[in-house]
Amino acid sequence: MRRLLPMLLIAAVPVFAQQGGRPADLQPLPAVPPPPPDITAWDATLEPQVTIKKTEKGKVEEYRINGRLYMVKVTPEGAPPYYLVDNKGDGSLIPTDGPTPNTRPPMWVIFQF
Repeated sequence: MRRLLPMLLIAAVPVFAQQGGRPADLQPLPAVPPPPPDITAWDATLEPQVTIKKTEKGKVEEYRINGRLYMVKVTPEGAPPYYLVDNKGDGSLIPTDGPTPNTRPPMWVIFQF
């Protein structure tokens, strides 16, 4: 009980400080204007196209963006799935354990001299 009372008082100090320290000249924020009509909410070309092929041995899922194959997920019957990923963008698929272990961070040239 002795430890609980000081902890409750320490926790209540910020609440008391907030109630008395409000400035009197607060004004509401202006309304946010609607977006321009020519901007779409989502670009459909960024959404991957997934083709699922089912066979008696398992399932194959092909992932494409703009018609370019970048990943294949193979799920054999009764076994864990494995992935074939195009890391370099040259069309060669490399086997990996998952879609993200070999993912490289995006890199841009910021300064060049």
